[in-house]
Parts: sequence; structure tokens; C-alpha cells
Amino acid sequence: MNHKQSHFNRRTVIRTAAGLSVGGLAGCLNGSGETRDGTSIANDDADDQGILRQVTVDGTKLVVELGSAADVEQLNLIQPNGELFGTREVAAGVQQVSFEIGTAYNPGDYRIIAVHGEKTVAETSVEIRPQLEIVAVGLFRNNPDKPWDAVYGESETNRIQNAEACVSVHNSGTGPDAAVSLQFSGDIPNPIEDPRNSGLYDADKVTIPPSETRDLFSSSLPFGAHVGNDGMGCIVEKNTGEFSVLVGSRVFAKKISERFTVEYSGSDVMRDCSITINRR
Repeated sequence: MNHKQSHFNRRTVIRTAAGLSVGGLAGCLNGSGETRDGTSIANDDADDQGILRQVTVDGTKLVVELGSAADVEQLNLIQPNGELFGTREVAAGVQQVSFEIGTAYNPGDYRIIAVHGEKTVAETSVEIRPQLEIVAVGLFRNNPDKPWDAVYGESETNRIQNAEACVSVHNSGTGPDAAVSLQFSGDIPNPIEDPRNSGLYDADKVTIPPSETRDLFSSSLPFGAHVGNDGMGCIVEKNTGEFSVLVGSRVFAKKISERFTVEYSGSDVMRDCSITINRR
């Protein structure tokens, strides 16, 4: 995995080596590893004279706040495997430095090392680890407040919006992630094993920062009028079943899943059918 890093000169390499080899120095800070509303926080209780006052994850960035009296020339960010993720030079008077971690990083404990000259003057750590959870599945007929027109277009309301679905995914972890695929299987009218564009409508990925929820819009017409060989459709009386939603995580390179119950009733035509979906 390649990350954008500052240009390395001889002094940078010396500083990095010193930061990795010097441990247990007086005045070094130990990160608390606490979480608040899903955002990683370290050294939140340090006073104004602290060097590494606070470390937070803001969107897809790791943000380091320095104390007002901190004398730091460089910050090194070390990955969980001990390798250098990147460095940032700190200009005089600067009190906030950020690293863009994106959504293709290795989850785990990251170390932030503050360097002055060739000495480590402070060190802390923070856990960066996402945790995605599928919380709801919504259909246009049941959730008209979603931005269906903005996503699919006003002219496609009946044909497309009634057939697609919106899946809400929450990130309760301490690091950002991205949903890279969306798939439905089980008792739905149109289950597709390999949907176009990985099942996401008009997007290669949807970034989900920590403590936030994002809606994923489908592109596979899972509730379309066509009933596949393994699908379940509407009838006048009632059809009940279960289906699964699978969402691909970019950070962990695997899919998370959640099961839902579904009930079809009131019509044998999909556009007039009443569809009730509940989390299992």
C-alpha cells in the first residue's frame, strides 16, 4: 500500500530512526485510547503546556493538536505493523497537523511521535478501526423523504425508484471506511449474484466516516417487477420471507451482512404491492 509521504532527506531519516528507537523518555505521553461518539481521542485532559494535546479522526484525516508551548519540528505517524505511514514538518507556531489516512489503510493502533532535532519529545497512540453495521433497508414507497429524485432522476420515479432500495450503513468504529459493493440475496423479486457496478448506483464507493451513517442506493433493481428463478414476488394475500443485504468494506476487504424479514401483500403487481421490511 502506497501512501503520500513527505520528501525524505538525511535529517528526516535520522529523526525517524530516533523516534522509533527512543522509548520511555521522561515527559512522553501515553494515549488513553478512549472513544467519544465514535471518534478516536488521545490526551484530551492534557493542559495548555502539553505537547500532544489531542489526537482525533475527522472524516478521513487524523488530526493532531499541539500545545501552545510545544517545540516540535516533525511528526511521524507509525502504522500498526511498525512501518512509517508518513511524516509532517511542523512550522513554528503551528498547533494543528493532519494526516490523510483515506479508506485504504491498515486498521489498528497508530503511534504519533513528536520530534525536535534528533530527539523524541512526545509520543502517543490512537486506535483507528472502523466498524460498519447495516441498520435499515428502505424502499421508495415506504421512505419518500430520501433523495430519490436527486439520485435516480425525476423521470425514472415509477420504473426505477420503485424497483431500487436504499440501505443505511452506520460506522460505530474509530476510523473511516468505504462501502464498495451492495448485494441482495434471498426472498426478493430480483436477486442478482453479480450486480453491475458492484450494486452501487452511480458510485464506485461511498465513504463512511466514524460515528456517521450513509445511505447506499442500489443499482440492481432488487425489488423490480421481474421475478428471477430464486426470487419471491407479490400476491394478493401474503408472501413472507427473509433476505440478506451484503455490503463490501474497503478497509477489511470483506463483506458484512444483515438479515431482514419481508412481507408482500395486497396485489400481484409489484408497483401496487405493499412491502414491509423489518430487521430480523
